[in-house]
Amino acid sequence: MEAITLHVPTTVTLTDEQFYQLCIANEEHRMELTAEGDLIIMPPTGGESGIRNSDLNADLVIWNRQTRLGDVFDSSTIFKLPNGAKRFSYGDASRTPDVSWVIRERWEALSPDDRRRFPPLCPDFVIELRSETDNLPPLQRKMEEYLANGLRLGWLLDPQTPLAEIYRPDREVETLNFSTQPISPILSGESVLPEFILDLTSIFNFE
Repeated sequence: MEAITLHVPTTVTLTDEQFYQLCIANEEHRMELTAEGDLIIMPPTGGESGIRNSDLNADLVIWNRQTRLGDVFDSSTIFKLPNGAKRFSYGDASRTPDVSWVIRERWEALSPDDRRRFPPLCPDFVIELRSETDNLPPLQRKMEEYLANGLRLGWLLDPQTPLAEIYRPDREVETLNFSTQPISPILSGESVLPEFILDLTSIFNFE
């Protein structure tokens, strides 16, 4: 099953509240609203992707519990991106990363209502994991959108190739192709996630 994309014309005003209620009424579906006017209904996660997502979240949560530097969010969290470069009349983009992290100071600066609904910010760190039904170019565009909205570090992981793309502000995307490069399957959280190390061995089935 592939994602279903519905175009919402700019003549139709889909407010934040309406989108929130739409998501609540269809809790069994994961939805995203892009700045271009597309409502994306994503397919459910398969077993293999579900295991990988859980492992990624667990690794980040363990690090975060030790450092207490921020908060970790799973793939069910929708963030309302600022998206100033792509602002349309119906609203901003709403995105759901597979794994995300926000530094504590930014999270605590939000109002209680913003925390309960769709946080109006871009995470400091995200991971997008390519599933069996995902095409790579849309995920790459999604990562670029995060960067344009304030992302400090992002990883796009593709177990199918396998490869990892590292996204940083004002720098070219770094691609690590593990099928052609004799490199260790290790990623560093750099200055954004101090001392966080992700071993991709199980994610890419290298064991």
